[in-house]
Amino acid sequence: MIRKVLVANRGEIAVRIMRSCREMGIRTVAVYSDADRKAMHVIYADEAYHIGASPSSESYLNMDKILEVAQKSKADAIHPGYGFLSENAVFSERCQQVGIKFIGPQPYAISQMGDKITARKTMIAAGVPVVPGTESAIASEEEALKTVAKIGLPVMVKASAGGGGKGMRLVKNEKDITSSVRAARSEAKSAFGDDAVYIEKYIESPHHIEFQILADQHGNVIHLFERECSVQRRHQKIIEETPSPILTPQIRDEMGKAAVAAARAVNYEGAGTIEFIVDSQLNYYFLEMNTRLQVEHPITERVVGVDLVKEQINIASGKVLTLKQEDLQQNGHAIECRVYAEDATNNFMPAPGKVTHITIPYGVGVRVDGYIYEGFEIPIYYDPLIAKLIVWGRNREDAIERTIRALQEFKITGVKNSLNFLENIMTAPDFVKGNYTTHFIDENIEHLLSHDACVGDCEDMVVIAALLEYLYRIRKASPKEMTTLKNNWKDYSRIRSVLKL
Repeated sequence: MIRKVLVANRGEIAVRIMRSCREMGIRTVAVYSDADRKAMHVIYADEAYHIGASPSSESYLNMDKILEVAQKSKADAIHPGYGFLSENAVFSERCQQVGIKFIGPQPYAISQMGDKITARKTMIAAGVPVVPGTESAIASEEEALKTVAKIGLPVMVKASAGGGGKGMRLVKNEKDITSSVRAARSEAKSAFGDDAVYIEKYIESPHHIEFQILADQHGNVIHLFERECSVQRRHQKIIEETPSPILTPQIRDEMGKAAVAAARAVNYEGAGTIEFIVDSQLNYYFLEMNTRLQVEHPITERVVGVDLVKEQINIASGKVLTLKQEDLQQNGHAIECRVYAEDATNNFMPAPGKVTHITIPYGVGVRVDGYIYEGFEIPIYYDPLIAKLIVWGRNREDAIERTIRALQEFKITGVKNSLNFLENIMTAPDFVKGNYTTHFIDENIEHLLSHDACVGDCEDMVVIAALLEYLYRIRKASPKEMTTLKNNWKDYSRIRSVLKL
């Protein structure tokens, strides 16, 4: 039995994992860096331990320190969340070596699916469709030229150990092949310590669709349907929805079976995601497997009615999956919006800073997974994701309408953020029709950036509006009302501080 879990992560995912643990009667242990001393996950956990300086390399990626805390706190298991050490086979193995359960797959599965070239070979052997391309790393620039001549332009050069859009180059002209291979290798070496790259055919106007899978230690594997993840900037997702607006029941069934076959091919255990590229004719190809929980997992939870973190913990405890494929179905429609502290008008640059005010939306079908609060200083050291808005509706139209309402109620001041940008996505004609691909943002950028510049900088406008309202009331007030207004003014601390009164 797992009685205490150390969450080797931070931010909204750490809080989200701890909430499921609390419901299961499991105690939680937080770890934190210098920058996160006052973070929400530190406050929420039953125990919290400092593990190092602010840079992740000195804290959240410090295996020795995390394992030391796990043993000191007598944690039974470690949940890595996503990012950081979540797909690190060495960390998974080291947890096993010291007798601590790693709430995730076995080290061999992480290694096999973490290397994209190995994953491609494994999928081919399992009969899962893959994008035409090389089956091994490109040994030379001459080989790259021969490969492109064989499969035709355009192509993608990809880092074998890559992720998050790093080590990727789109090649449309023959003259750019060698320089793109060099650039991808250099970036891959810098980001992952591995300069191996491969080439695959570039799918024009693709959809990015992934399938959630669960697999226990007893050979049972199921899928929990798909998530449409095509709204991306710099190859990173911004909005996800389920069901996908383009899949037919037949294609959904085929892709679900392919996802299960992919998981079985590596004797997978735990929660994972099989990602596919889908072309305009609904041909689908294996892209990669994420051997961890995904950022967008809540929309699957909402539509299927399953707590994926609880399932992860049960699987790690050795329990048999109680979910049966034939019993699962999609109920309604869910959308997730990732709220970032970033400046969309400045190429989505991160915008850390102090949160001065936040209003969380509520209501039927609305969930917010976040970690910021008023007065919290968003650090510069980590991903700028600060919250996720998850909305459910009876159908896609209902979900979009509710998401727009929730985004309009969601207020964050003090830092630039993506709330207006997300609302503009919801109203874009291509998104409303469900007719969008991974090129959606580039094709709609003018609409998406309209009225976005003031987000996060509107505090002064709020202050001015409040002051004008105050002065208007003063002019029309009776002597008695004047006294009341003057007394109330003393309570307007936020306005007074901005105006330096």
